[in-house]
Amino acid sequence: MQLGMIGLGRMGANMVRRLQKVGHQCVVYDRSAESVRQLAGEGAAGSASLDDFVKKLQRPRAVWLMVPAGAVDATLRELAGKLERGDIVIDGGNSYYIDDIRRAKELAAKGLHYVDVGTSGGVWGLERGYCQMIGGETEIVKHLDPIFKTLAPGRGNVDRTPGREKVGGTAEEGYLHCGPSGAGHFVKMVHNGIEYGLMAAYAEGLNILKHANAGKTHRETDAETTPLRNPEYYQYDFNLADIAEVWRRGSVVASWLLDLTAISLLEQPTLERFSGRVSDSGEGRWTILAAIESTAPAPVLTASLFQRFTSRGEDDFAAKLLSAMRYQFGGHIEKAAGH
Repeated sequence: MQLGMIGLGRMGANMVRRLQKVGHQCVVYDRSAESVRQLAGEGAAGSASLDDFVKKLQRPRAVWLMVPAGAVDATLRELAGKLERGDIVIDGGNSYYIDDIRRAKELAAKGLHYVDVGTSGGVWGLERGYCQMIGGETEIVKHLDPIFKTLAPGRGNVDRTPGREKVGGTAEEGYLHCGPSGAGHFVKMVHNGIEYGLMAAYAEGLNILKHANAGKTHRETDAETTPLRNPEYYQYDFNLADIAEVWRRGSVVASWLLDLTAISLLEQPTLERFSGRVSDSGEGRWTILAAIESTAPAPVLTASLFQRFTSRGEDDFAAKLLSAMRYQFGGHIEKAAGH
């Protein structure tokens, strides 16, 4: 098939490369002319403008947007007027599913089709493939199946779920039509909320192991320091890289996230290149909002989102207030940071 790709960042560019490996034709556009030139040198049809981009696509056009969620509406406003009835727009970023429902209606009024595709795979997707969660009209999704199938990981060497051979469908290939407009990004939204929780669990657990030598450090004996009653129980200097590695082998907590954790700990055991400031791009927040509005309890996912806020210093003022209150009611003087 022919596909137009707008947005040639780490994922967009690699998706083009994966598609071209098996013969799909890609027309590409990005605000960065250098990004366009690079992929044009690898066989894609480069475009100098959106007008040029649209002209190079055969009808019915299929245009995949791989841009930040905040840039999708502006891109659509610029693009929609250049498209014709029957053309298809695919949003493969991390848009809010409610925005997808609105966009699908707006584009349908112009005779255009809209497909939302939650895409997971990151920088590893070129080789591993991309898990895709798809929302949109059934016939349009079927029309795009060759694209989704090529981008997906396929069954690979993952053991089949017992009984899956009787079910059929594309799920075990790594892509799934989840339902109508917004369904794909709804599923991806929850996927990322779970990701926050999994990451937090690994981080907290390994941090406990890192602090298992607390009994070897000197602690002040004063009113501001909680005593360690049994320091002899905390005398372990664990090799976290080795622990992450052994957990990868037959453990019930083994996962790709743990694989990546093991790589990081082996490369730099003290993680000196990182400050610990953890961003959130929206999906975790939207997952919690959906949980609240649908009364689905999600305490772990909620705590993991708040942990990210804390990592960015969003609780600094609250912590200062706690310190101020302790000073007011008890005359407690703050200890220096790190003590």
